Amino acid sequence: MGKKLVFLGTGGTIAGNADNVNDNVGYRAAQWGIASLLQAIPQLEHALGSHSTEWEQVVQCDSKDMDATLWWTLARRVQWHLNDPAVTGIVITHGTDTLEETAFFLSRILPAALLAGKPVVLTCAMRPASAHSPDGPQNILDAIAVAKNAAARGVVAVCAGKIHAAQYVQKVHPYRLDAFDSGDAGVLGFVEESAVRWVHPCDWCVLPETPDLSHLLEYDATACPRVEIVMSHAGATGAVVEALCTDSTLAGLVIAATGNGTVHVHLEKALHQAQHQGVRVVRASRCAYGALVGVVQEGQGITAGLSPVKTRIALMLELMAKRMNARNTAPPLESSQSAAYVHSEKAHIAQPNR
Repeated sequence: MGKKLVFLGTGGTIAGNADNVNDNVGYRAAQWGIASLLQAIPQLEHALGSHSTEWEQVVQCDSKDMDATLWWTLARRVQWHLNDPAVTGIVITHGTDTLEETAFFLSRILPAALLAGKPVVLTCAMRPASAHSPDGPQNILDAIAVAKNAAARGVVAVCAGKIHAAQYVQKVHPYRLDAFDSGDAGVLGFVEESAVRWVHPCDWCVLPETPDLSHLLEYDATACPRVEIVMSHAGATGAVVEALCTDSTLAGLVIAATGNGTVHVHLEKALHQAQHQGVRVVRASRCAYGALVGVVQEGQGITAGLSPVKTRIALMLELMAKRMNARNTAPPLESSQSAAYVHSEKAHIAQPNR
């Protein structure tokens, strides 16, 4: 059976177009289809080698507009292709703004058994396809090298010759070509002249210790609970939290806390009130490096060291799994009972070390 690589397009800057080849910022994202992007790379056939290809335009958007519905659509297509025995890897072209979120979402919701044997590689560009010197073509070639590599597995991101694990990758610069970083964890490896050089084994990209959430793809994305992010800062008040809590659809709040999980006293008061209303509250540090130390997060089941945006995804999926489990196992409810099981657990807001 021949080997096959699948390319899935989602839009982004890598598919962007500007009226002037020298304009790298005034472009319109998501203008080129995945087929056009691939056809514009002269070295593509050589890079593919003996692999056949298949491509599909799953989504076409500016990645700043990515949402749960688009994530579910993408994840289902990735899972479908991974189930094909001929497919050895998948390359996804994506916008840079939310690449880290999509990568993390896919790493959590796709079946671990599939990810343990095949890589899902997200790649991107900081310059549009119409640029005089676009970076997208080289990033795609590098992504192909990783997708073909026998040691690659799990969900990774490839940009500017660096390979990042989905759990740690973050966009850290708004303009330069090397816009991504993996914090204290460091990169997994490098792509150098089509050769992959690993500095960490790729196995730890697959997270076997996390619950299997792939069954959530059976449900509609609209069933995903609403979780918002609120930042603690000098002069913070509880006004934003109080306003959010007036909406009964709110299921969780992630606090982008200062330092080692500290929260402004006025904001913290509002968070305690939110918990009394049944809203799950989880802390994450707004610091780009490190993890919370000595901060107890009882019963939250969320991996330490996640950024606020990734903590939001983890909490969304955790709450959705509980919601679906309750829906599928609970006995028929009497008319006087409520199905507000999402709010049944109240997480403790730990007092961090200062």
